Amino acid sequence: MTTNVGTVDRVLRTALGLGLLYLAFLPPMSAFEGGLMKYGAAVVGVVMLVVAVKRVCPIYSIFGFKACRV
Repeated sequence: MTTNVGTVDRVLRTALGLGLLYLAFLPPMSAFEGGLMKYGAAVVGVVMLVVAVKRVCPIYSIFGFKACRV
């Protein structure tokens, strides 16, 4: 697959992924105490981190969008 995630997009996805993982596992928050919200946030956080590392977003590929110069 071709690279379609740019630098700014990678930084934002990394911050969002780390933030969601933080909210899911570290502090006890009332919205994230339930299983669905907690593990849903964890899954989305991991997906965001994987996309940031791999630099390939499947949704961007489906719509033919590129956020990078290459």
